[in-house]
Amino acid sequence: MARVALNLGVRDLAVAAKVSTQTISRFERGDELKPSTIAAIRTALESAGVELIPENGGGPGVRLKKP
Repeated sequence: MARVALNLGVRDLAVAAKVSTQTISRFERGDELKPSTIAAIRTALESAGVELIPENGGGPGVRLKKP
């Protein structure tokens, strides 16, 4: 959801996170990844302008940061 909100392709996010496109696909499928890999993807998304929202009773979510 965050990648699409930023209008990033799988390849774009992979480059930003310094992981393979297959890793992004595995992440999006919900496969288990190393914590360091998840952190790299999260950092790339946050740097691109996404804010990850913790679960607050309705589940976790994402939103775009204010400019």
